Amino acid sequence: MATALKSKSKRKSFQRNLLLSLGGVFLLFAICFSVYQYQREKDYKIDILHSRLQMYNYEMVQTLGEDGLTNSEQFRDYVARHQMEGLRVSVIDQKGRVILDSYDTNIDSLGNHLQRTEIQQALREGNGYDIKRMSQSTHETYFYSATRFDDVIVRAAVPYSAELTRSLQADNTYIYFAGVLTLLLGIVLYYITHRISRHIGYLREFAMKAEKGEELDHELERRLPDDELGDISHTIIMLYWKLRHSEEDKVRIKRQLTQNAAHELKTPAASIHGYLESILDNPDMPEDKKKHFLERCYAQSERMSKLLFDMSALTKLDEMDDNTSQTQHEYRQVNVLQIMQNVLDDTSLQLQEKGIIPSLQVPQYIEVLGDRGLIYSIFRNLVDNAIAYATGASRLEMICREVEMEGRHYYEFLVSDNGPGVEPQHLEHLFERFYRVDKGRSRKLGGTGLGLAIVKNAVAVHGGQTTAFPTPGGGLTIRFTLARF
Repeated sequence: MATALKSKSKRKSFQRNLLLSLGGVFLLFAICFSVYQYQREKDYKIDILHSRLQMYNYEMVQTLGEDGLTNSEQFRDYVARHQMEGLRVSVIDQKGRVILDSYDTNIDSLGNHLQRTEIQQALREGNGYDIKRMSQSTHETYFYSATRFDDVIVRAAVPYSAELTRSLQADNTYIYFAGVLTLLLGIVLYYITHRISRHIGYLREFAMKAEKGEELDHELERRLPDDELGDISHTIIMLYWKLRHSEEDKVRIKRQLTQNAAHELKTPAASIHGYLESILDNPDMPEDKKKHFLERCYAQSERMSKLLFDMSALTKLDEMDDNTSQTQHEYRQVNVLQIMQNVLDDTSLQLQEKGIIPSLQVPQYIEVLGDRGLIYSIFRNLVDNAIAYATGASRLEMICREVEMEGRHYYEFLVSDNGPGVEPQHLEHLFERFYRVDKGRSRKLGGTGLGLAIVKNAVAVHGGQTTAFPTPGGGLTIRFTLARF
């Protein structure tokens, strides 16, 4: 119960952290965007008011001319006829002295305006404005907009009233829209993070059960979604099952190998023990019978020696299969044609005794990257298998041709005989260790039941595949591939 609560707490912590991280980034972006948009809209409205006052200044200069700007009567008459609510207009020279002012006729009391913000901007850039500055003469807050002409600066100002304040404020509608959008995206984000957290929780639950060796819940697979995340989770679970089954298969094979080896060694060991016991218990045994018993002991010891040699070879192949990359690093260039000829030379006497005529249908140049001893054992075991079990066969064909599979080039080898062949139900088991089609006959023929298993494993460590199928017209064909050098 405590473990479940801890697991649930951790899953929630993961979801909370993910939600806070993603949500925090999005919220920060939303706030920055809102501030930027607010300031941008406010600046836009200020620019509109500034442009409107600038147009007023230009129209005044175009109407009165520069001479009219210094005439008090014409100036006041124009302002009176084109009066805007609360508008105040001033004419200032480039030294900052007020020449005319529509609000105050006592211009000497107005002081110098050279350091005013809008005047400085107008002198530098041709126009300028200042927001929400209190007038020293009227003690009211104004929005000022100044325009520089040749020798004078015309400045228009409007009171910074509550109405003007509202007009300059940015529209907050988009803020509400951004808030609603943020809420909706937050809900979507919560759903997504909750979904991810839930699936990770499934995998974690599966991993904890697998680690403790508990019975695994197959419902975990059924709860996975039909999307990319579900595919990843499904792949992880399947990889676990394959690994587990692979480990179980290895344990089963090793146990089976031990049991079969003990069983196979028991028979010759018992025979040797029986023959030697008979010789020791019967000192007066005739020499010819004693010689026969000793010959049988020698034959059984050879069988035991071959069985132990084959088991050692399989153990070596298992180790090479577990360290494939290191093994392949030690591979060398091997002339396969020469090995095939050596195998036929080494078995020529046995083939002749069985009346089997070998034939090679291969290219003049066959070279692969691999282990010379293992490749020799592949062909030797196949030829020995044909000699031992292809009863009545008259030919043994060894064919090689180049094939391409999945973009790689291979040599495909076919070793065929025209013997009695193997029934279809046995074909898929031929490469299993200690598998015998006819157990009694195989023991009489001296086979260990490991020859074809060695062939399959030796081909596998060279990156190839092995199959068996009936030879057309009768017999058995073993097909295997080796990567081309």
